[in-house]
Amino acid sequence: MTQEMLRQFIYRIIDSLTTQIPAYKDSVADWTNCQGNVAVCIIDDAGNVYGKIWGDDKLRGRKYYDLAYRKASQVWITGYKTGEYERLVYTDKLNYRDFGIPLPELMGWEGGQPVQLDTDTKIYCGFSGFKGVTDVAIVQKAVKEAMQ
Repeated sequence: MTQEMLRQFIYRIIDSLTTQIPAYKDSVADWTNCQGNVAVCIIDDAGNVYGKIWGDDKLRGRKYYDLAYRKASQVWITGYKTGEYERLVYTDKLNYRDFGIPLPELMGWEGGQPVQLDTDTKIYCGFSGFKGVTDVAIVQKAVKEAMQ
């Protein structure tokens, strides 16, 4: 995938997320905490960073983008989903020193995931604001929609 194709694909993911987010307004578990203030961060293999913040509260948006960036960057560095990486570290299946992220900085919440787009192209996504399982699912749905 060319860099321009990848950029366009990532923007389609962000457009899909923009369409999906209002649908969570009726979800007490997801909407109550964030009140629509959510964020996504996507990093490509070249280290280009893409992102968006939704909602009216800039401070909350900033907080959620910080978390989304930390999720995406940890996945970009380690290659593992957030949550999964921490389980592997804390069960002594991986040595955190091999990746350079000190233990207090690990992002154990779900919401960070690698996404293989084609045989040569991978992106690293972090979403924050909803519950962790929702953070993962909304990005997966957006990727599927962007592929159509």
